[in-house]
Parts: sequence; C-alpha cells; structure tokens
Amino acid sequence: MTNTDSPPLKQRINSIDTLRGMIMLIMAIDHIRDFIYYSGPLADPTNMATTTPILFFTRWITHFCAPTFVFLSGVSAYLAGTRRTKSELSGFLVKRGLWLIVVELVLITFALTLNPFYNVLVLQVLWAIGFSMIILGLLVRLPLKWIAVIGVLIFFGHDILDYIQAPKSIVEADFLKLFLTAFGGLFTINSNHFIFDLYAVIPWTGVMLLGYCLGSLYRPEYDPQKRRKILLYTGLATLTVFVVLRLINKYGDPAPWEVQRNTVHTIISFFNVSKYPPSLLYSCMTVGTALVILALTEKPLNKFTSFLIVYGNVPFFYYVLHFYLIRLINIILFFAMGYNSSQIVTPNQTFLFKPLSFGFPLWVVYLVWLVVIGILYFPCKWFSNYKRTHHQWWLSYL
Repeated sequence: MTNTDSPPLKQRINSIDTLRGMIMLIMAIDHIRDFIYYSGPLADPTNMATTTPILFFTRWITHFCAPTFVFLSGVSAYLAGTRRTKSELSGFLVKRGLWLIVVELVLITFALTLNPFYNVLVLQVLWAIGFSMIILGLLVRLPLKWIAVIGVLIFFGHDILDYIQAPKSIVEADFLKLFLTAFGGLFTINSNHFIFDLYAVIPWTGVMLLGYCLGSLYRPEYDPQKRRKILLYTGLATLTVFVVLRLINKYGDPAPWEVQRNTVHTIISFFNVSKYPPSLLYSCMTVGTALVILALTEKPLNKFTSFLIVYGNVPFFYYVLHFYLIRLINIILFFAMGYNSSQIVTPNQTFLFKPLSFGFPLWVVYLVWLVVIGILYFPCKWFSNYKRTHHQWWLSYL
C-alpha cells in the first residue's frame, strides 16, 4: 500500500545533475592541489616557462568547473521559477544570493584560511554566484529575450575593458576591480582586515543570465529532441567562436597565445586562457563544452552517471564539506611530515598549515582526490535522498 502521508518525490533532470556532479568532482582536484602540491614559483601550472603538460592539464581541466557551475545555477534558477510567480522567484533569488555570500564570507573563508579572526575575507565562486543571483533576481520580471540580450552583451562585450584605461580615482578603480576586472584584488577594511577578491562579479553574471535563458529549454512541454539539437549546435558554435578568435589572437583574452619552445608548450599556450576575470575565450571554451555534454547525456543512466548524480544532486553540501575535508587532510599531512605548531603560520601568507617547504608531487594530489570523493560519497548520497523525499523550506537554500 502507498503511504499517502509521504511527500511526493522531487523530480530531477539527470543530464544536468550528471554534468554538475562531474564538474564538482573535477573541481576538488584544483583545491587539493592548492593545499597539497608543492609551493613556490615552480608550482604555477600556467607559467609557460616552468609548467609541464601534466601540471597544466591538472589546472586546465578544472577551468571547466566554475563557469559550468555558474551556468547551471542560471538553469536551476529558471526551473525554480516554473514553481513560483515572478515576484516569488525574485525574492527567492535575492535571498539565496545573500545567503551564498554569507556562506562565502563565514564558512568558506574559514575553511581556506583557518583564521578565526577573519583577518582576510576571501571572495570566490559563491560570492560570484550569490551576487549574480541577486542581479538575476532583479531582472527576472523582464521578458526572457531582454535578459538574453543583457547576457549576450556581457558575455561577448566585457573584454572591451582590456582596451580601456583604468580610472585613476581609488574609489572608481576599486569598484572596477570588484565588479569587472578583479584578479587577486586586495581591498582594505582596516589595518588588520582585508578582502581578497578572485572573482569579478559582472562577467560571471553574463554566464548566469545565459544559463537562465537556456533553462527554458527544460520546460516539461519542450520537445527533447529539439532541445538536444539546440544544445549541441549552440555548444559547437560557441567552441567554434573560441577557436576562430583564438587563432586571430586579437580580441577575447588579455593573454594572447605565442609560439613556445616546442609543439606541446605551444598547444598549452593556445589553451592557456584567462579565468580571472573570465575572458570571452575562457567562457566560450568552457560553456561551449558544457552545452555539448548536456546534449549528449540525455540518455538512460548507467553506473557511472548514477555515481556522478549522487554529487550533482547536492552541489552546495558537497562544496562546503569538501573544503573542510581537504583542510583536515592538509593538517594531518602537515604534522605527519614533522612540522610543528610554530610553523603553522607562514609570514605574509594567507593560509595556515602551508609553509613554503610543504608539499607533495602530483600523484599524491590525485591519490588524495580519490580519497576525498570516496569519503564524501555516502554523506552526499544520504543528503541527496533526504532532499528528494523532504520539502522543508530551508532545503531550497542548500
């Protein structure tokens, strides 16, 4: 007999959760590399003078995570709107955006720095998603085509700032960095507290707005075959824009590619596009690939895609937990290598437990990665099942 008191199961879109799960797992590689891999100048995977193919690939593959995460957040925002009025959706997006910013400042900053005094507040992807979500919340009352126009203008046009001289006013320059051009921008709150911004908001907002617009393809009444064709052809066209503009080498990325000492490093230079802020070419390369994957994963589940969906169902839960687990492993390895409490703090360094002499080779990074995703599988599966079968209001914020 059916238990009529049980809430109905929530329906998910498997292709979206599969892609989201894939990028959530890949993302952990980069964060583990940040805390486990060697420190020092040779550790920079994008330095063409010192990088190796495997080191560059370890960084490059994770380039696909943030833009896909932001894009799918836009898709999810549209799907959330199918169950709400425009007014309700606007309020929800603004509140959820503010919540994500608070989580970034409180939970993620502490996971990164382990500094209980919060001398440095770190703004990363949750800050970008949160603020972009607030902007989207203010725009959702507009017709979908106007949101698409704004998204396209931001997506294709923000790199024009590469050719504009920065304002000399400190206030104007800081505003420009925070919202449009930030890469490691340091903003002073007072003599002991600072904001470290890695994610300029507006370029990421363009990605989210386009995700919101393409979310309309997932309306229940939309023809699945037509949706797959649109996603595939749009993805291939976006990747074509990346290749053509990269070959022209004039617009779309502040760092043009150059012929290097050998063929492999020349190829690396070609794909070494700018993430901070996300250039047009970076966004075309990553979002274009995401669209193709979405088109190709609309098929019956198998064991691998079912595994990915476990993580893709609960991205926020996984995101927060994986940072704390990585830091716990970092601390264990710190003491296991013979470091002591006097070496926890490194002068002029933001992160604790990361002295300049600390670090392991890449194979250890990948081993720790397998350990992290293995440990988090069962908590994610439990919470995924909980979210699927429960309807508490606060679950929509997680």
